[in-house]
Amino acid sequence: MCRLRHAPRPGSGTGARVTLDEWVAAVAAELGVGPIDAGEVLDLAREVAHGVARPAAPLTCLLLGLAASDAGDLPPAIARVRALIPPSGEVAQQR
Repeated sequence: MCRLRHAPRPGSGTGARVTLDEWVAAVAAELGVGPIDAGEVLDLAREVAHGVARPAAPLTCLLLGLAASDAGDLPPAIARVRALIPPSGEVAQQR
């Protein structure tokens, strides 16, 4: 479960809690996009955070989303990004 950072909407109760799946479904519906395999995206984010640099994870996920939006298919984009991740320790953490 995750806790929403912002105050809940009026009439929704206080301290609303949602599961990760509920959150992802709500965001996808709000943005008008189809469902995603959240596990695959989170796995990729973890691999990038550990194999490249922690700040690279959210930026990579943003780029992944943009690429999937243009191409219309997420799994091939995930595979292409995974191929770019160097073996552990080869990339210095820099900004």
